[in-house]
Amino acid sequence: MPATPPEKNALSASVVADRDAPNFSFGHRLKRLIWSILWTLLASWTPPQMGAWRRFLLRSFGAKIDRTASVRGGAKIWYPPNLEMAANSVLADRVQCYNMAPISIGEGTIVSQGAFLCGGTHDFRLASNPLQTRPIVLGPQVWVAADAFVGPGVTVPEGCVIGARAVISGTLEPWSVYAGNPAKRIKARPFDPNA
Repeated sequence: MPATPPEKNALSASVVADRDAPNFSFGHRLKRLIWSILWTLLASWTPPQMGAWRRFLLRSFGAKIDRTASVRGGAKIWYPPNLEMAANSVLADRVQCYNMAPISIGEGTIVSQGAFLCGGTHDFRLASNPLQTRPIVLGPQVWVAADAFVGPGVTVPEGCVIGARAVISGTLEPWSVYAGNPAKRIKARPFDPNA
């Protein structure tokens, strides 16, 4: 079997440099560092009753949060300016809101404990693995159950239920229940708005 030329075995210096270069400006990274420190010190330990304080901190860093939305102290928001939450929406404890791209959460939508909203990925087809960011939209009356994963560029339409530990990366139908990895539609979601 012929040997592979050495230049094919190693990444070029420019590819390594591209891969190691920061994807965000110094100012952006500094703002995220300050945000992370302040959230840890001033909000991560707070009880549910201090929701107004947590909303104030998020708004101070650029998030668009309705006054009736709830973000628990154990939630982690990567970059507040890329977060928008409508009325009566919820980010529960241990939610990872990795919002390198905008993430919008619709009215009455619940993101349960340990769910991961991931707004970024890498192009694995290129040796430099460049960052790719895509927004996530969670429509109204959506429920993302515990430990579910919602990938970059996903729109979850109105009324969907994403089952526990499901992995969502494609196109979904409204008022449907999805489960599994990769998630599949398992049934329609009945819904009584008055109950």
